[in-house]
Amino acid sequence: MIAESNSNIAWHRAQLKKNREALKALEIARFRIGDMVGSGGETQKTIARLKRKIAESERCIAAHERQTRRPVATDRQSLASVSWSSWNTRAVGRR
Repeated sequence: MIAESNSNIAWHRAQLKKNREALKALEIARFRIGDMVGSGGETQKTIARLKRKIAESERCIAAHERQTRRPVATDRQSLASVSWSSWNTRAVGRR
């Protein structure tokens, strides 16, 4: 994996991985042993909180990628539809 130049995005990527693993472990445990009778819905609240955190990280990463990714296709029509006025290599690092 390429080293991330933006520490905020790197943090979101790490949180995304951690939260997905935690969610997976919770859902597997819930499937294997079921919801605890006296849990009072804590498992559901934890799952909902993890899903919210995952969605937030995904939104931040997607917004960053939309701003910094260059078009992959090199055909004339794809390149003609891109607004090249927003590409300034020196300004990307200052965001």
